[in-house]
Amino acid sequence: MLKRVETSELRLGMFIQKLEGSWFKHPFWKSKFLLEEQWMLDALLGSDVDGVIIDTERGLSNVPQREVATVGAPPPPQRGMPLVPPRPAANKFATARVATAREFGTARKLAERHSRLVSRVFIEARLGRGISARTVDPLIDDIYASVQRNLYAFNGLLRCREDSEETYRHALATSALMIALARQMNLSAAETREAGMAGLLLDIGANQETGGPPHPEDAWSGSTADPEIDVHCQHVLSGHALLKAAGDIPDAVLKVCMRHHERLDGCGYPNRLSGDEIDQLSRMAAICDTYDLLVAGKGHRPGLDPAEAIRHMGEHCEGLDPAIMVDFIEMVGIFPIGAFVELRSGRLAMVVDEDPTERALPTVLTFWSRPLGKKIKSEAIMLSQCYGADEIVGIAQLGGLNLPPLGALRQSLLNAYTRAAAD
Repeated sequence: MLKRVETSELRLGMFIQKLEGSWFKHPFWKSKFLLEEQWMLDALLGSDVDGVIIDTERGLSNVPQREVATVGAPPPPQRGMPLVPPRPAANKFATARVATAREFGTARKLAERHSRLVSRVFIEARLGRGISARTVDPLIDDIYASVQRNLYAFNGLLRCREDSEETYRHALATSALMIALARQMNLSAAETREAGMAGLLLDIGANQETGGPPHPEDAWSGSTADPEIDVHCQHVLSGHALLKAAGDIPDAVLKVCMRHHERLDGCGYPNRLSGDEIDQLSRMAAICDTYDLLVAGKGHRPGLDPAEAIRHMGEHCEGLDPAIMVDFIEMVGIFPIGAFVELRSGRLAMVVDEDPTERALPTVLTFWSRPLGKKIKSEAIMLSQCYGADEIVGIAQLGGLNLPPLGALRQSLLNAYTRAAAD
């Protein structure tokens, strides 16, 4: 049974069938969902939504708000408060760790399903068929929901998978990075949605002849003053034209498609923009796009370790916005999921989870002992809670070790961690 209630009468356990008014009035992208977490309730109480349609057969019925008030409960947020779930306290990180491992499974299903959708969208675009924002809306919704449930899982999974076609994996990864970065920067729901769509579509002009999106360093060294004859500039111009022809792609997304290779120092392309000429979303895209391409590698350039990619960007990418880089590093961590690190004990390990309260102390899964010179039984170590028994001393150098290819190693270690967490 459907029933209208005032926003002030909402309580946890209700099933939201519809939110009244435009989605710009509230921070939720989906109109149908179970109100199951306190931050969701707080966000609705602090929004401009006056009324809600609930389904009493799929959730709790309406009761007066006074019946669900709890002693010591925090006051409702002010209107306009950004939708960012509170960071967990340090003593609750064990729960967050389990949630990350659980979200890997959901993220894997989303990536498999949406890789096919992205493939279809890109192929149809190359064939000259129209695309629209409505086509990719469900995908953006799902990525956003995954990032909301756990900031690290979706991108962590994509960094540790080998079985996705390069261009489509990059599109999904960049979209998730853009959504997570927008969330880190406390952008509005509308801006976050545009960020996710921009990340997904910014390289839609890259075709099979050029081998997909260019590696950042190849692109910088190969660009010329004449965009008409430069292959890297051409993928930007083609993509912009495809998206503009769709008719319903937001202007902010069109700008990102055109400008994500521009640099603050004026050394980018296609228009040699610099400084304030480049909008915020395009500056964000330049960082997310560069990071994922550095980690993935391309052609003769092998992918960098995620932690090495962060360091490389800080040392060699002068044209990236330094303030947004701070937010980006805060978001992905100094040692992102998928990074190989060396511990003080001489063990080598891969980062498998992040601690939001101790970004330099992630959870790692060991796999090799330098003192023993051999593979060891994997052990998950929460460095934020091991009281100094071990610590990261640097990025692991894996050359000369009898190890499988790094992509396969990442995937197998992440699978092992997910299975162990499920037991």
